[in-house]
Amino acid sequence: MRVAFISDVHSNIYALEAVLDDIGRHGIDQIIHAGDVVGYCAFPNQTIELFRRNRVMSIAGNHDQAAVIASGMGMNPVASEAVLWTARNLTPESLQYLKGLRPHMDMFIGAVRTSVHHGSPRDKKEYIFEEDASPDLLRACGARLLVLGHTHVPYVKTTHFGTIVNPGSVGQPRDGDPRASYLICDSTKEPFIPRRVEYDIDATVASIDHAHLPSFLGERLRGGI
Repeated sequence: MRVAFISDVHSNIYALEAVLDDIGRHGIDQIIHAGDVVGYCAFPNQTIELFRRNRVMSIAGNHDQAAVIASGMGMNPVASEAVLWTARNLTPESLQYLKGLRPHMDMFIGAVRTSVHHGSPRDKKEYIFEEDASPDLLRACGARLLVLGHTHVPYVKTTHFGTIVNPGSVGQPRDGDPRASYLICDSTKEPFIPRRVEYDIDATVASIDHAHLPSFLGERLRGGI
């Protein structure tokens, strides 16, 4: 079984389309998204439609939940402005989709019990970087494979209790590499295959400017920061 783990698309339709094209060349059985379908970029409804069309299984991220309640409370001013813009521009169908997302997801990939959370099993807003990824997190959710998002930084960390992975971000990478990031899990061969995919950053930046979203959201895409 081959699964593509993606995360933090953040309404970046150009990055998502490029990643879906790449996924289509690798014989993937299922796409699983670790939260934050929307936020930051200018195509929330189109992104949700692509998720539906490609049967992407997703949990809710903090930006998804913030868009549902139209509140950026606790976020920095740029993120809050983008959340409020997203809330104003969601169609009723897109709003219902976001409302229906689960807070986390548990499944088996092959014989491996897997748990998917946005921030951590403790808190969807908790940032778990590679140095913070401890066996306690695996014990907390009773899984051998834990998939996280939220940091926008990819890693694979194996411990004696199992493996913790973050596929990085499709829509807003923050590890210094501007290419979209995702991770293939192959239960029959090499377990984890990191992927980076180029996409049209100029078009994404132009769409952010056209929507009058904060210009910083486009500028940071060029450096992957």
